[in-house]
Amino acid sequence: MNHTLRRVARQHGFTLIEVLVALGIVAVAMLAGLQATSALTRNALRQSDVLLAHICAENELVKMRLSKQMPSVGDSDQPCEQAGQVLVVKVSVLPTPNPSFRRVDAQVFNGVDPVLRISTVVGRW
Repeated sequence: MNHTLRRVARQHGFTLIEVLVALGIVAVAMLAGLQATSALTRNALRQSDVLLAHICAENELVKMRLSKQMPSVGDSDQPCEQAGQVLVVKVSVLPTPNPSFRRVDAQVFNGVDPVLRISTVVGRW
């Protein structure tokens, strides 16, 4: 009778190998979840940076469009502060085959990293 009770007692529970395999599976699942969460966080930060950069670039292009003068060919840098971040807008004005129009590129940088580039064409009034 004692022998039968010992056999039943051994059948209840997990072996060390089973526990280690289960822990390994849980660790892999948690690592995958952490990577997904990290990717979502990076994407949200990038989206915020692009939105702020778009506001800065559009402001510079609207200044050009509303100006009564044709923009002169050349490059310029304009600081732009949005939501506590200081961005730099590099505006490039290039000639076109038609002298009545100029191509204007506005590229926004966060430090040395480019964030966004927008181009438009500005004509004479």
